Amino acid sequence: MSGVPRARMLDLMKVQCQIFATTYNPDGIRMGNKVLRQRLRGPTLAKYYPPRGPSVNDLQRVRSRGKGAPKKKRTAPAAPEKKSK
Repeated sequence: MSGVPRARMLDLMKVQCQIFATTYNPDGIRMGNKVLRQRLRGPTLAKYYPPRGPSVNDLQRVRSRGKGAPKKKRTAPAAPEKKSK
């Protein structure tokens, strides 16, 4: 490569990238093209894992039938009484 000027090599790289549909990157900067060209993994992962647990609608339906957890107290707890000696 010592006998070929850099400008000519860059022109060759540019034409090569146009022919093979790759990104022209003469400086070798990391641009993430390798990752962006990969297939998306989301749909495959979504099919692998089972659906999530009960939804809010399911919980409301269970509570309406009286089968859910009891409601929490809304009043503040009473202050403990001190024992006198």
